Amino acid sequence: MSFHLNDRIGPLTGGSWVMIAMGVAAVFDFLDGATARLLHKFSPLGKDLDSLSDLVSFGVAPAMLVSNIMTSYGNPLTVAWIPLMIAVCGAIRLATFNTDTEQAVNFRGLPIPANAVFWIGVYGWIRTYGYPGWGVMAVLIVLVSLAMVGRFKMFSLKFKNFDIGENFSRYALIVAAILFVVFNGLSGLMWTILFYFFLSMLKRKHL
Repeated sequence: MSFHLNDRIGPLTGGSWVMIAMGVAAVFDFLDGATARLLHKFSPLGKDLDSLSDLVSFGVAPAMLVSNIMTSYGNPLTVAWIPLMIAVCGAIRLATFNTDTEQAVNFRGLPIPANAVFWIGVYGWIRTYGYPGWGVMAVLIVLVSLAMVGRFKMFSLKFKNFDIGENFSRYALIVAAILFVVFNGLSGLMWTILFYFFLSMLKRKHL
């Protein structure tokens, strides 16, 4: 049985359920890390299981979402395999992150949850403005996938405290995300991740 993003499953389309599932995964990803830090309960097994969950929720799921988008707009299956690069680079990023001491405070490359948020935003943009063509999609896939395994610095999204001075960039990103979504709808999530890149580039000398 084939599945398409526009197929209705209960009250919502398949695409809507995919986005809800990834959104719920992002919430739980935040909560499990916050809970571990609060209770001071860490283990190598927990770290590896967290990365495995991240790979499925924020690497494989976005790859399948983008692949389904491309086939839904008539692209051949050979082209629709390109999004697998998202999952592969996501796996490399997570494996590197687990052993990279340089990422204990800030990130090197785009974090994989941000990758998922970006593709949800792209899907929202396509639903509003139309499909840009497989060439544009292929370029986006390559750029975002390579960004996950890049070595450029990006500030961490995790709060250690709520001090405005120490977390100014994080608060700015949250405010920007709200404004982007209010004025652009779901596609605002794509602009949010691009703004995250911009803020990180501004802060790169201090990371």
